[in-house]
Amino acid sequence: MLKDTAPALLVGVDFGAPHFDGELQELGLLAETAGLRPVARMTCKRRAPDAALFVGSGKADEIKFMAEQHGAQEILFDQSLSPAQQRNLERHIGLPVNDRTLIILEIFGQRARSHEGKLQVELARLQYLSTRLVRRWSHLERQRGGIGTRGGPGETQIELDRRMISDAIKRTKERLQKVKKQRQTQRKQRDRRNAFTISLVGYTNSGKTTLFNALVKARAYAADQLFATLDTTTRQLYLGEADRSVSLSDTVGFIRDLPHGLIDAFEATLQEAADADLLLHVVDASNSDFPEQMAEVQRVLAEIGASDVPQLLVFNKLDAVPSEKQPVTLHDQYDQDGVAMERLFVSARSGAGLAQLRQSLAARAVRLNPSDDQDDSKPLEFPAQWLDDAP
Repeated sequence: MLKDTAPALLVGVDFGAPHFDGELQELGLLAETAGLRPVARMTCKRRAPDAALFVGSGKADEIKFMAEQHGAQEILFDQSLSPAQQRNLERHIGLPVNDRTLIILEIFGQRARSHEGKLQVELARLQYLSTRLVRRWSHLERQRGGIGTRGGPGETQIELDRRMISDAIKRTKERLQKVKKQRQTQRKQRDRRNAFTISLVGYTNSGKTTLFNALVKARAYAADQLFATLDTTTRQLYLGEADRSVSLSDTVGFIRDLPHGLIDAFEATLQEAADADLLLHVVDASNSDFPEQMAEVQRVLAEIGASDVPQLLVFNKLDAVPSEKQPVTLHDQYDQDGVAMERLFVSARSGAGLAQLRQSLAARAVRLNPSDDQDDSKPLEFPAQWLDDAP
């Protein structure tokens, strides 16, 4: 269990991956969002993880010394640890050791508000804990198995705990399946109404919910922090240029190394993206790492079966982009993996570019209306004045 406002030492290991965060900025944001206080950071390089201590005994000694020097009460790794590595590090350092997966689960647990969101987080948490029994239940070693058994200490109690968690996972999955059926019914109703559906997707803290609020005049909770939104919110958006309403949904943000258990648990929520007619891929234009963040979003979309859904790139936070990096035009094309994608620059906070975004959405809503007789083989055409806007 993570302690509120506990001082934490952040540790990152560079295994040669291209997206390694040498400053541990994202891990620091995750720690602060979960209620921890980063007091020091340490990075190191390795060719491969150490099977026992992940970083090796020498580096584990350095971590222990740095933690003592800075008064850290917890150690937080930027990578996922195996149960054995986590247990061995705690014994070696003498402090609680947690990893990126647990910190994300902790944040999700704090932020979930709806019944569905709480179920999804609970499922992911149970699946995570089911692999940690070996280290979390050492107090059971005083107990022995039943009569005639030759098993290890605590075998009967640990097996009982495993069965209890297994039963809890089964029950939670059954309850989530009911939620999934309810969402399928809602989607069928939208299909019968010939509704055009749009889902906002993007890296966490890219401003999706702020954009959602600006477009539909809603008051969904938005904050400058990671995972401010977990529960899907859907509203009707009227597009005067198309003389019709569309369905707009705000979804959970993605992040690098998002635990697979969370992706599986949030299947019902993420299905909104897979079933959408259009994805608004919201990008933080002020973040220098936006190409890596975009690649991570595309990876998750492929994992949930949404990679073939048409996308419109929305580069948000234009107001935070330095003047020397401001775009020449608010509407252009962006090359991603050899594919030219339509891109719009906006500021959900100031409202810049939102009129052009609504016009582009209207054009697509008319184009992709199943009742429209237009030739789908023709490229989208936009009025010339739409392409001449400057910030």
